[in-house]
Amino acid sequence: MKGEEKMPSFDIVSEVDLQEARNAVDNASREVESRFDFRNVEASFELNDASKTIKVLSESDFQVNQLLDILRAKLLKRGIEGSSLDVPENIVHSGKTWFVEAKLKQGIESATQKKIVKMIKDSKLKVQAQIQGDEIRVTGKSRDDLQAVMAMVRGGDLGQPFQFKNSAINRDNVRFVHVRCGMNA
Repeated sequence: MKGEEKMPSFDIVSEVDLQEARNAVDNASREVESRFDFRNVEASFELNDASKTIKVLSESDFQVNQLLDILRAKLLKRGIEGSSLDVPENIVHSGKTWFVEAKLKQGIESATQKKIVKMIKDSKLKVQAQIQGDEIRVTGKSRDDLQAVMAMVRGGDLGQPFQFKNSAINRDNVRFVHVRCGMNA
């Protein structure tokens, strides 16, 4: 008797490469140091690896927003979409400085996972979606159905970028292991 054949599958994840985030923060800091409009201004970026946050600090709320724009551009150049940065609405004023702590989105929150699973079930495709920690495993007999799910998740307005990995589809030389997608894909 032959061993049980595995059905093709993949995982939907949302991860940010912290090394690339660190490189983007360093590049943004270098740009701010060389810009004329930030000359003689206290302005900085601080990446906290433990809490996965980036603190953006300056002397005015307008400058904090400018710094956030610079940071988003540098993150995008490093392959990290702007939607993976969760920036609070309020900029905090403390003494003579203004700052904001933007959180890097790691993993898929429970509410978003449920939306994705519901979206997949409502599509009537012949696939199964299971929540596994902060990932979603999608399995199905048809590779076309799995690719349709990928396109649907890519096209869905879910507020953060997703990647597809851990693909058992890859077993037969189908090439889409780690595809980046998000709101602007």
